[in-house]
Amino acid sequence: MGTAGGSAVIGVDFGTLSARAVVVAVDDGRELGTAVAPYASGVMDTVLASSGAALPPEWALQDPRDYVDSLVASVRGAIVDAGIDATTVIGIATDFTACTMVPTLADGTPLCQVDGWEDRPHAYVKLWKHHAAQPYADLINETARARGESWLARYGGLISAEWEFAKGLELLHGDPELFAAMERWVEAADWITWQLCGNYLRNACSAGYKGILQDGAYPSRDFLAALDPGFAGFVDDKLDQPLGRLGDRAGVLTATMAERLGLREGIAVAVGNVDAHVTAPAAGVVEPGRMVAIMGTSTCHVLNGVERRDVPGMCGVVDGGIVEGLWGYEAGQSGVGDIFAWFVDNCVPADVAAAAADAGLGVHEHLSTLAADEAVGEHGLVALDWLNGNRSVLVDHELSGLIVGLSLATRPASIYRALLESTAFGARTIVDAFTSAGVPVDEFIVAGGLTGNGLLMQIYADVLRRPLSVIGSAQGPALGSAIHAAVAAGAYPDVPTAAKSMGRLAPSSYEPIGTNADRYDELFAEYTALHDHFGRGASTAMRRLKQIRRRALVGSGR
Repeated sequence: MGTAGGSAVIGVDFGTLSARAVVVAVDDGRELGTAVAPYASGVMDTVLASSGAALPPEWALQDPRDYVDSLVASVRGAIVDAGIDATTVIGIATDFTACTMVPTLADGTPLCQVDGWEDRPHAYVKLWKHHAAQPYADLINETARARGESWLARYGGLISAEWEFAKGLELLHGDPELFAAMERWVEAADWITWQLCGNYLRNACSAGYKGILQDGAYPSRDFLAALDPGFAGFVDDKLDQPLGRLGDRAGVLTATMAERLGLREGIAVAVGNVDAHVTAPAAGVVEPGRMVAIMGTSTCHVLNGVERRDVPGMCGVVDGGIVEGLWGYEAGQSGVGDIFAWFVDNCVPADVAAAAADAGLGVHEHLSTLAADEAVGEHGLVALDWLNGNRSVLVDHELSGLIVGLSLATRPASIYRALLESTAFGARTIVDAFTSAGVPVDEFIVAGGLTGNGLLMQIYADVLRRPLSVIGSAQGPALGSAIHAAVAAGAYPDVPTAAKSMGRLAPSSYEPIGTNADRYDELFAEYTALHDHFGRGASTAMRRLKQIRRRALVGSGR
């Protein structure tokens, strides 16, 4: 039962490009107000903002100062939008895109804010989609397999270049002096909570999925030394920290941050969390067998199960990783909305953009309208959704995109539809991997910014041959964080109880159309053939092309 007296909580979702805050009523989850604040520096993937120096390929950095500035702007904006008395707010919680890593001193000062280090790229935040650590992920995987490390199976047999250890090893090799000076290697989800309450806890979700913490232990010192002798103390010296369970209180809001945010000092600050995992309660979904896909620039898939199974290519399985008492599974796709945006930004002719404007539509909406008029398979295309590498089930960020079937008759709307379909095929590959491993997926639930594209949602229902439910909130992760804030503030005894009162879901919003599903089975067979040919070792062409590109960029001085 929620607290009386009109209490509210605040959830803040830190995405790839902005922070989104939502003010939520504790008793029933009503969203009272919201605000979005973009990061001033955005994503630094070509040049370093401080110096203008060129960055190598596959880099993606951010400035942590943007996180605090956007936190303040979004929270204050959401309170104004809600029109409430800020003294009614009893708790705040945050979530973050993961794995996003901040190198800091012992007091939490980011290295990029230390005098003399502001022009060193490795001093900045490495965003989740920083993929330059792939060679170090390869080394981790090869070494773990050779040594028979038991924890590797908990991650589907492969550790991603996006996760904590690969990026940490890259820092050691890329800037040894900076690595030696770094005293804490901090998930951004924990860093922002540290700023709010002055207490540094590692959230159990990030530690388990991104930090290879299984059964209370990280990889051994001997294993780390086998990677590089200078990496032997990585866990003991820079990573290990007390753990905070999801929904617990990390501390209380400091006087300094209370003044900046316009909130009361001393309100509850919840343990940090990951954007995808925190969204499951926002949909009111905590039972086994219900997969939640948070679809935005990328997609993360989370699912609860009653027992642990090893699923090839999953991102991880963690005891209590989503809610206490169940095994939380994670998988993901590294590019979804980013792929559609790439096509619109770089490949759409001027006449198509003009036609969209004449119709009073955005280009995405215009292309979706045209594509919806096509019958399934009419375009004769199949694409691989790897423009940002593959997170699951191949866990290889050296892979790249592919479109097969292009002809002189191919039009932009057809390519756009093929790209939409490719992400649905990638999702089906993930679902099939879980079901084949004995982890049931009975329902597919979608959250995130892409839920508004009706064509995309119907394609997913048809490809997956499952009813598609949609979360009843435009700010799913922020609502999920607000639910955790309510638990941390003592308004509910646990997250599942809070989710029942505060979660939102529109069940079976899209049903599969039988004839479409039959045709998509044929296209999915072609997708799978290409997926296995290019992704499972029959062809190394994509990796070779990446190497050629890197040499060319280095040779040109870019």
